[in-house]
Amino acid sequence: MKCPFCGYTESKVIDSRPTDENERIRRRRECLQCGKRFTTYEIIEDVPIIVIKKDKSREVFDRNKILKGMLRACEKRHVTVAELEAKISEIEASLQASVDREVTSAKIGELIMEKLKEIDEVAYVRFASVYKEFESAESFREELAKLND
Repeated sequence: MKCPFCGYTESKVIDSRPTDENERIRRRRECLQCGKRFTTYEIIEDVPIIVIKKDKSREVFDRNKILKGMLRACEKRHVTVAELEAKISEIEASLQASVDREVTSAKIGELIMEKLKEIDEVAYVRFASVYKEFESAESFREELAKLND
């Protein structure tokens, strides 16, 4: 961190604490050359996740779209919105942890199916039938057979 008084690039942190909103970290620093103190604020850079769709268009990741799809799959099932929100948070966390800032909709679909399988097998099959675009009863049976493995 560059000292605003003398321009020296080395300083030590004397005190560190979150701001009132918990969105930034306030740090008191002391320049190692001139000894003057100054304050810096750190914020977490929020780099959006970009979704690459089947038609190669791109859009910003939207957790509400995932929630809508999962709610549709879980219709008339004993699955709470809180359970779905938790699974969506897991999906979002795994995407944020990834080095890539761009992810295909296919990858997101696979993650959703994985999470639905953990919650409710019927919801999983419903989602898979739409997502994988089953064309026949045989492809549906094959997916059901995978559940039994």
